[in-house]
Amino acid sequence: MELTSSKPIDCSLKEYKEDIIIYEKGFREYDARWRYPEQINLPGLQNLGISLGKLILKNGVDKNIIVGHDFRSYSEEVKEALVAGLVASGMNVYDIGLTITPGAYFAQYFLDCMNVAMVTASHNPNGWTGVKMGLNRPLTFETEHMKELKEISLSHPSPSEVKGTYIFQNINKEYLKDLTNKKSIKRKIRAVVACGNGTAGMFAPNALRRIGIEVIPLHCDLDDTFPNYNPNPEDMLMLKDLSKKVLETNSDVGFAFDGDGDRCGFVDDRGREIFADKIGLLIARNISKETKNSLFIVDIKSTSLFSSDEVLKSNNSEVIYWKTGHSYIKKKTLENNAIAGFERSGHYFFNKPIGRGYDDGILSAIELCKLMDTEKTIKLSELYDELPITYCSPTMSPQCSDHIKYEIVKKITSVFENMEKNEEKFSGQMISSLITINGVRVSLGDGSWGLIRASSNSPNLVVVCESPVSKERMEEVFISLDKILKSFPEVGEYDQKI
Repeated sequence: MELTSSKPIDCSLKEYKEDIIIYEKGFREYDARWRYPEQINLPGLQNLGISLGKLILKNGVDKNIIVGHDFRSYSEEVKEALVAGLVASGMNVYDIGLTITPGAYFAQYFLDCMNVAMVTASHNPNGWTGVKMGLNRPLTFETEHMKELKEISLSHPSPSEVKGTYIFQNINKEYLKDLTNKKSIKRKIRAVVACGNGTAGMFAPNALRRIGIEVIPLHCDLDDTFPNYNPNPEDMLMLKDLSKKVLETNSDVGFAFDGDGDRCGFVDDRGREIFADKIGLLIARNISKETKNSLFIVDIKSTSLFSSDEVLKSNNSEVIYWKTGHSYIKKKTLENNAIAGFERSGHYFFNKPIGRGYDDGILSAIELCKLMDTEKTIKLSELYDELPITYCSPTMSPQCSDHIKYEIVKKITSVFENMEKNEEKFSGQMISSLITINGVRVSLGDGSWGLIRASSNSPNLVVVCESPVSKERMEEVFISLDKILKSFPEVGEYDQKI
């Protein structure tokens, strides 16, 4: 696909016959997600654009904003309505057309804009739309911004008397050039690149070829029906498909990108699906060797190996666990001047000299290739085998309504707090610690742990387990967590299970 395939739009306000629809629960912790058009319609999106513009003009430092959209059948019309509202609010819009989310973040620097609004539902299935927003690069919205945006939007604000401007400027070629500039892999690496027919297929294969990788594409043609599977690197369906292709082609590594290109999943040369937190640990090890006294931020879903890793300790590296969510980890990484932040979901954040602080799945893949290039005689599987063995579940998401999910997690947290207070065993072990910064992570005497939290961007809970003892022990922890979840009838079926 041509990297310039998009066109300018008519950014004038439209008169629609239908009333504004904008479901208040679509304003989530740090971005917005709705079923379209059931939960938000085109008049609602114009209203959102006006509201976002008013929020930025009140809290931001300039009137310019980057706007892009992903490759869903309805994303362009969603963007058009949003842009019309932004211009009507007084914002100057730079429309960069069809791109991935890191492309929009890059455009903030290339076009010197502090603000961004990327129309994407990320890994959510078809039928969803959304917007990722920011007013202070490289950061994206926090909870306070989303609360303010919701309040403004639900008040149905009027357009401003002074209108903004609209410029169409595609920057995809510049983004690709910036991403691969002065990067070269000398080692022969064959990589399967899986994009699930999402927008990352426009960029990822080309970028990796530019740095010297032999690319075997897997579902990289853009198709907004997602005919094979939803592009989500935490989904075992995508990872197992990638694993099969890696083994068939005798490849060195497999990369799985989500729909908007800001996350990456991994498969090694033996076809093993390696969760992104452990790949993050391998990359952190390599960084710590080159930069002593490094600080890393990891999310609460991530492996406990970060806190006990002997390589990081030997290089005087420090690790801080923080709230799950790309906005939270991004901000924590920046504020603490950490060299990198890692989320188990596959969001990686590299500060200077590696990156600009925002999450880019393709850059994450490039960093792993650099690690493999450094270890010229070692396979990825051998690097992975150097890590202590732990047995991890995939990220599992039982259904739970947006209306009640946080209250359910609060009640579950109380269950564990009472167990700890009363010195009751959980899954046959005493509770060694509870971390409640983001849901509840219960750690047990044998080193096993389980996490239950509310999803930030969908009507689900999130469940993760890990054990250093055995796979069976990890499964026992999950069974115990699931027993607690089943005591709440509001919690529904899982998207996937171990």
